[in-house]
Amino acid sequence: MVEKVITLENISLIDFLGTENQNIKQLAAAFPSSKIISRGNEIKIQGQTPEITKIHEILSSLIDHYHKFGKITHNSVNRYLSSDPFTDEEVIVTSPDVIVYGSKGGIIKAKTPNQKKLVDLVENNDLVFALGPAGTGKTYISVAMAVRALKNKEVKKIIISRPVVEAGENLGFLPGDMKEKVDPYLRPIYDALEDMIPMEKLKYYQESKIIEIAPLAYMRGRTLSNAFVLLDEAQNTTPAQIKMFLTRMGPTSKVMINGDRSQIDLPHRQKSGLIDALHTLRNVKGIGFIEMQPEDVMRHRLVRDIVDAYTQADEARLSAKLEAEAAEEGKPVSVNGRKKKV
Repeated sequence: MVEKVITLENISLIDFLGTENQNIKQLAAAFPSSKIISRGNEIKIQGQTPEITKIHEILSSLIDHYHKFGKITHNSVNRYLSSDPFTDEEVIVTSPDVIVYGSKGGIIKAKTPNQKKLVDLVENNDLVFALGPAGTGKTYISVAMAVRALKNKEVKKIIISRPVVEAGENLGFLPGDMKEKVDPYLRPIYDALEDMIPMEKLKYYQESKIIEIAPLAYMRGRTLSNAFVLLDEAQNTTPAQIKMFLTRMGPTSKVMINGDRSQIDLPHRQKSGLIDALHTLRNVKGIGFIEMQPEDVMRHRLVRDIVDAYTQADEARLSAKLEAEAAEEGKPVSVNGRKKKV
């Protein structure tokens, strides 16, 4: 009798083995002459050489399947046992529109024309600015593109950063070490990553520094090479900070900068680095720009209406301000594209 041991690394055991090891029991039932025993993160196979080889091949295929789709199901085991792993389910999810597979096997893809345009811009440019209101998928699509680049071995690491700026609140003293202090600001990034990478694998990536999530201040002095780099909430950077960040680009890096001009939380009269960068870099070739719209909002249906209402209110306030300033100087003012004499 021959024995072989397979160690499951960076794998969620419940998602791979199934509830009460049902996936392994299903595999064992197909090979009654052999023993397949699961203990912890090890699978022990005992039997004759030809059957051991076949079981090892199936388990290796299932491991590859798990890393691609994020889980193993009863149907997955059946397909590999029948040597027919590619059924309609896989044909659907491997369409060109899919960015990446979620940690539970779900499909993550662009859902609006502007989100698709964002994907195309990232594929064709080394630096992309994505602007727009909350809920339009800027962060989520960006993280998905970063995870895809890592899975496809296009980059060796993912670096995601945000400026640590209080959103109109004074939080005062926060207890804990540096990680505990800044993690609340980076929570949306963690949420997106957890949707796309199984927890055990994500933990391994972070411990190995393959995925780094850090405040913007930690980027100073670094050269970010062979990496997918994302700066989120860039409207809350200063001009000096965003210049520092942009000059971190290495020769093989891809950089995305996301921001919402309507949610600037900087101190009064502090110029936004995002606004400054858009003005400074608007004519530089090789940089992609996209403006997401309220119709790209993928949250609750009311969010789109809320964004529209605030946009109209902001435009009305701007028009009133321009009219007031023009009245003081006795000059005509342009309102909604038409000159109006004051």
